[in-house]
Amino acid sequence: MGMFLNSIIPYERYKNISKTRFFVDKTPLIDEIISAVTMDGQQYLCITRPRRFGKSVMANMIGAFFGKVFDGKDIFNTLKISESENYKKHINQHNIIYIDFSEIPEKCSSYDEYISRFLDGLKKDLHDAYPQIVTDSHKAVWDILTEIFQKTMHRFIFIIDEWDAPFHMPFISNEDHQKFLIFLKALFKDKVYVEFVYMTGVLPIAKYSSGSELNMFLEYDMAMSERFSEYFGFSDLEVDTLYKIYDKSVKKAKITREDLRIWYNGYHTAAGERLYNPRSIVSSLADNQLKSYWTSSGPYDEIFYYIRNNIEAIRDDLVLMISGEGVKAEIQNYAAASMQLNTKNEIYSAMVVYGLLTYDDETGEVFIPNQEIMNQFKKLLMSKDSLGYVYRLANESEKMLKATLRGDTKTMAEILKFAHDTESPIFSYNSEIELSAVVNLVYLAARNEYRVEREDKAGKGFVDFIFYPERRNADAFLLELKIDSTPEEAIEQIKQKDYTLCFKGKLGEKEKYTGNILAVGISYNRKTKEHSCKVELL
Repeated sequence: MGMFLNSIIPYERYKNISKTRFFVDKTPLIDEIISAVTMDGQQYLCITRPRRFGKSVMANMIGAFFGKVFDGKDIFNTLKISESENYKKHINQHNIIYIDFSEIPEKCSSYDEYISRFLDGLKKDLHDAYPQIVTDSHKAVWDILTEIFQKTMHRFIFIIDEWDAPFHMPFISNEDHQKFLIFLKALFKDKVYVEFVYMTGVLPIAKYSSGSELNMFLEYDMAMSERFSEYFGFSDLEVDTLYKIYDKSVKKAKITREDLRIWYNGYHTAAGERLYNPRSIVSSLADNQLKSYWTSSGPYDEIFYYIRNNIEAIRDDLVLMISGEGVKAEIQNYAAASMQLNTKNEIYSAMVVYGLLTYDDETGEVFIPNQEIMNQFKKLLMSKDSLGYVYRLANESEKMLKATLRGDTKTMAEILKFAHDTESPIFSYNSEIELSAVVNLVYLAARNEYRVEREDKAGKGFVDFIFYPERRNADAFLLELKIDSTPEEAIEQIKQKDYTLCFKGKLGEKEKYTGNILAVGISYNRKTKEHSCKVELL
């Protein structure tokens, strides 16, 4: 075994993962890859997903299954792949070359130092495995591999994790990027020693390979490609199973199944499914706590990085998206990693690729997927004054919440007037959706203390907003909107349709909320251009 050739690393990593409490069996992916290679002749597969979606876990799984180093039956005999007719034929029967391009040598400061780690390491591995064949270390690694194949007929499975890592490294230039693509082409394209290449990363090849460097790869992403979609991210059924394990293994469960849906679900796939972020699910259940596990590892994880070049064009869209609305977009993968994110479609494409937005192929719209990512948008809106009116209104939202809880309808109306006087088309209130989006913005700070649900089922209908308090003894409130009507009519609707039932637990259960319940009515008169507010204790 070597550093790259028939490395023990993927086996050890996957073995450790398979023993964990919240492990999910995704081994049918192996069967599908075998089918793609042997039946469809697809030797070059590139699967791209946002960070934290299990790409490295799947790469380790593939290495542990195919690699010759250790007998993987101790892992796979109890997993779904063991039921396949391909199981005995392929388990631990192949030479693998496993490369994680995110790893760098010590004190690395140049592309040459970076790539030499892989070239020198792989040449050493090949020499150790084939000492009678590999006698000249100055030969190109692809020439050495070709010579090995000619003399032994040995082929190799290449497993490449984080293929796009060099494009994010500060010491690697644009010129070096092109060198890297040429390196990959020389290593893989039309090479007889390649059994197949399984490559994964965040960014699409198409952006970087404008010519024919890597045109042998078939690319599969989350937004546009149906194939392989079920293997990256967790489905509802998988989370159901994990939640049962969690519920049985903790002394006091602090998370509900519905909490997991709200916080971590919502990533649309081209196959029409909605998936959960796997890292966040596992971390939340292990910690017995709901929180954001979105950790930043650089500018590509920061929302402002994407929008900074065209704030004016997408500012109104941000208001709509934080209210739960979708925004029309043409997602183009070739633009997703553009160094110049100028147009709305380029910006939204990049944010989908990095997992900050999700794309619904049926509606052609981008959305904020869940509460975890919504919190990142909230931080943006309240911290970047370059967002103009959005920043100013977001920072009025603490005052709006306090005014609502104490029934100060005069202050509430003043804040809404301040919002309406902003020169932006969204404040024309051509529909209740726009009014709703603005109300959502002026209550943005409430998300620190409340779970805010919009257009949610309650009693005998659907209420515009429900504010579920995080603290059991805090006041909860229901908010209903009206255009060309009165706040009194809005509150009457709350009463008649028994919206307050949403705060009641099931029969016999301890009440979840013990504070007051408030009914909040907000109306806007298009003739007088005035807002009216009313708060009533129910």
